[in-house]
Amino acid sequence: MENKIKILVIERIRYLMEIEHLSQYALAKQLETSQSTVCNWLNGKKEPSIENLWKLADRFDVSVDFLIGRSETI
Repeated sequence: MENKIKILVIERIRYLMEIEHLSQYALAKQLETSQSTVCNWLNGKKEPSIENLWKLADRFDVSVDFLIGRSETI
């Protein structure tokens, strides 16, 4: 189950970035983190912390549940 959640987080972040035509660098800057951190999330090397999940949810105006795959509703 853990791998499925990780994959959904990656897919959801990529999806939201694609909709807004947002680069890794731009997202990182907006979240006040490094581009390498965002890259590691998208490559599945690391998972966003709870704090970063909150920042992502706020940035994209979605719920944390949507980001982690517990909800299909944006």
